[in-house]
Amino acid sequence: MKLGIGNDHIAVEYKNQIVKYIKEKYGYDVVNYGTDSTERFDYPIAGEKVANAVVNGEVDRGIVICGTGVGISIAANKVNGIRCVACSEPYSALLSRQHNDTNMLAFGSRVVGIELAKMIVDVWLTGKFEGGRHKVRVDMIHDIEERQK
Repeated sequence: MKLGIGNDHIAVEYKNQIVKYIKEKYGYDVVNYGTDSTERFDYPIAGEKVANAVVNGEVDRGIVICGTGVGISIAANKVNGIRCVACSEPYSALLSRQHNDTNMLAFGSRVVGIELAKMIVDVWLTGKFEGGRHKVRVDMIHDIEERQK
């Protein structure tokens, strides 16, 4: 699997730790679309870059990190085809994969500790979309996007 990762200036260290964790545990390629500087960097830029990489097939899925995970997830969700979930605990991350087939994950470096962030990443990366009645709903979300074009 190839993952895209993006962040703002608040989440540089978190990004670095998550990239290292994913590479060591899963052996996945991780493409950096965020900043490596602690100088101000606006989260919508990274959110959109990762989202575009996901919908264009450059990466399989994306992870984005800002202070809360909220703003960067909102930016990512503006890109048609993205289903980004902002999570502060593993249960929602898992169900977002199983029920919503999320293709992006967001969390906040000021909200969750790094070990909890790793747990969230683990369940999100290993969760499988269940299809069935959930596919009908994901298709409905896709229909909304099509009407908004």
